Amino acid sequence: MTGTTGTPAGPLGAPAERREGRQKVTGAARYAAEYTLPGRAHAWPVPAAVARGRVRAVDTSAALALPGVLAVLTPDDAPRLAEPEDGTLAVLQNPEVPHRGWCVALAVADTLETARAAARAVRVGYDPAPPDTGFTEDHPGAYEPQEANAGYPGRVEQGDPEAAFASAEVRIDTVYRVPPLHNHPMEPHTSTAHWDGDRLTVYTSSQGGGTVRSVLAQLFQLPEEQVTVVCEHVGGGFGSKGTPRPDVVLAAMAARRTGRPVTLAYPRRYLPTTVGHRAPTRQRLRLGAHADGRLTAVLHEATTHTSRVREFVEQAAVPSRVMYATPALLSTHRVVPLDVPSPSWMRAPGEAPGMYALESAVDELADALGLDPVELRLRNEPDREPGSGKPFSSRHLVECLREGARRFGWDGRDPRPGVRREGPLLLGTGVAAATYPAAAVPATATARALPDGTFVVRTNATDIGTGARTVLAQIAADALGVPLDRVRTEIGHTDLPPAWLAGGSMGTASWGWAVHEACTALTARLGGPLPAEGIEARADTAGTADADSPYARHAFGAHFAEVAVDTVTGEIRVRRLLGVFAAGRILNGRTARSQFTGAMVMGLGMALTEHSTLDPAFGDFAEADLASYHVPAHADVPDVEAHWIDEDDPHLNPMGSKGIGEIGIVGTAAAVGNAVHHATGIRFRDLPLTPDRILAGLLSEG
Repeated sequence: MTGTTGTPAGPLGAPAERREGRQKVTGAARYAAEYTLPGRAHAWPVPAAVARGRVRAVDTSAALALPGVLAVLTPDDAPRLAEPEDGTLAVLQNPEVPHRGWCVALAVADTLETARAAARAVRVGYDPAPPDTGFTEDHPGAYEPQEANAGYPGRVEQGDPEAAFASAEVRIDTVYRVPPLHNHPMEPHTSTAHWDGDRLTVYTSSQGGGTVRSVLAQLFQLPEEQVTVVCEHVGGGFGSKGTPRPDVVLAAMAARRTGRPVTLAYPRRYLPTTVGHRAPTRQRLRLGAHADGRLTAVLHEATTHTSRVREFVEQAAVPSRVMYATPALLSTHRVVPLDVPSPSWMRAPGEAPGMYALESAVDELADALGLDPVELRLRNEPDREPGSGKPFSSRHLVECLREGARRFGWDGRDPRPGVRREGPLLLGTGVAAATYPAAAVPATATARALPDGTFVVRTNATDIGTGARTVLAQIAADALGVPLDRVRTEIGHTDLPPAWLAGGSMGTASWGWAVHEACTALTARLGGPLPAEGIEARADTAGTADADSPYARHAFGAHFAEVAVDTVTGEIRVRRLLGVFAAGRILNGRTARSQFTGAMVMGLGMALTEHSTLDPAFGDFAEADLASYHVPAHADVPDVEAHWIDEDDPHLNPMGSKGIGEIGIVGTAAAVGNAVHHATGIRFRDLPLTPDRILAGLLSEG
């Protein structure tokens, strides 16, 4: 049975409409730039025009002469900050320029237009230094880190992978490359800051107000209770708003200097160098197998870049520690520090590029073995997590593959590549598996019962467009045993009970756990007349949500794609995308499908259009806006289906749910790439699959 059938009996799982939907479509929802505080000013940054060096002098005279200009902050006179843990926030603190785009001045004026004009009037002199921006696997500075992102060990090795690969009956040795990618949320990184004496209030576009509060308190050396952060509505983030970015720090600095509220909305063209990106990866995959398809060796070696400002290692080799049974495993990372903008989180960091390479290599192995790609995956299903040896809390990848194959009509597929044609079009189908960790972190929440029969649930969760308000209300209504319309949720404010940020597909699992516990405790206290102020219960999941688990906890899925490749233009059209997921209990069918399909579309962009080119001379990304960085449009997405398996996993959280925000992008690009190979008979190993690459491949084969 799949989750697209049947109607839940209670509020949890029901396809409830978003509670804030009407506010958003009518414009009533206020985003960070829309808090029009009295006397508000606007700021505009001045980005560094060199790839490396020092600021020699800043001439602000022309800018300050413009009517309405309030100040120009420079490295010489900007407010001093405590040294941050994240070096990307040490803005205007010294004359060093670690990469192009680094903020070297900030203009503040009465209006946005005047601030922009003032920023353009600032003249900056530099002492440039030769930059090192070339990402190569054999770079002399490359090293193997102790940890990759999110605390994963940089290297995991089991058995004798080199010997096992050398002695395998069938071997695949291949390299896949993913270029730099960018988050580009619809709402750019924006903050409005206001000081009242030594009390700081910021309205910011962030995935976690609690983290912003802690960082600002540290930077400005304030007690946390003197900092208030509001993240009521956030127009997307995809990871880039997971931690504070320079906009919130600069807005607070400008507000302190001018004594007025200040809004800074980072211009989109400046985002690629300022708010993080998915670092490029070169991934070597070596797969060894018996003639029947059973794997004997998996070697996954990922190389990526980082900046000199802070280390960030895209953990692309981690998925190979999860996916397939093998007696010999090598999963390792190398990183090259360069004079480039700092990489950071982007939706499904590690898993998105890592599973592209792994699942493409598995497809190559199926081709070498003469096996159906679905069957090869089924033959290598592990009974424990390969990298850790832990049993899975639940793993229904086999069911996803079989259900997806049934829905997609996989059995009718002609396995021969390059044989299906419609005039100049070559047609093909492909499959790929998906995985993403299922985890939770501590959170707090309160639940209050009021005399009128309604309930108020409060926690500092952040809704970045996923429907968190709605789902948390459903969790509360289910625990309280009341209709959904009797529950109100309050989120997005640091005056609320503390909770972790929206990231890592852990938001709902973490916040919902605390909400469930608070509502359960409240229910136990109900039973008589309530006082006028009602009664309240509080929950804190520290010590339980973060307790060590004996289980490997992951969501899984399977992607299927059908493509048409134009042999005249090289253009690829994806005619169908279908995903089937096993992600625990689905808490809201409507918002879940939105998350799955949205992530699949993002994976489609990764496969076909999205990429950045780092100019080696300037150390800057050439594709700096949505005119040059191409994301999918409606016309690119004719048919996308998302389904799920009803999965009961008692080892997760009280709701039995797994995060779903990221697994939809994992595997999509590989399914599309595998379909392109099936259509053309040519294996393209560098993303994106743009017409020029396709035509070059077709011509070389023709």
